[in-house]
Amino acid sequence: MQASTTAIWSDAGEERLDESSPIPIGLPQMTGVAEQWERALDGAHSDRTVILRTGVVLEANTPALDRLLLLARLGLGGPVGTGRQWVSWIHVRDWVRIVLAALGLEGPELPAGVVVASAPHPVRNAELMRTLRRAVGRRVGLPTPAPVLRLGALLLRTDPDLGLTGRHATSRVLEQAGFEFEHPQLDSAIQDLLA
Repeated sequence: MQASTTAIWSDAGEERLDESSPIPIGLPQMTGVAEQWERALDGAHSDRTVILRTGVVLEANTPALDRLLLLARLGLGGPVGTGRQWVSWIHVRDWVRIVLAALGLEGPELPAGVVVASAPHPVRNAELMRTLRRAVGRRVGLPTPAPVLRLGALLLRTDPDLGLTGRHATSRVLEQAGFEFEHPQLDSAIQDLLA
């Protein structure tokens, strides 16, 4: 099994993606690295391989979620850029269950090949931030315009496109296999993680 990323599709705009979606020629840091990483699995000495293209994994007490919650608590949890970019996400427990299914250890048997490991209901960035604000009791959050994000990313030595681009990726393979998510909706996933 190999862990990969839905970022392999770069910034997909409004396109709906699943396991059959072609890989575009895209941003080197996202698509280029992920594509090479997946290609490295070719020729593996295995009877069966599964590539998990994973969205943003939501887990309590991790840097990614903690930073987003801190921004929301400080009143800075508004939309990033336009806020219209899609965020494909997954609760950590559902991700682990998909891993176990891919390894044939638990749940429905998953076929070899690519599996999108993301919840069935991606959200736009603005909805993600609104959900986080609600979870911490904040009604309003200042937006982060793209130029501000670019400056912050420069200072943090990260790629601003990670926050400004998005993709709507869901899995046909999991649906066809009969996999049932414990946390298919963002609201309940966030509430569970903060409980």
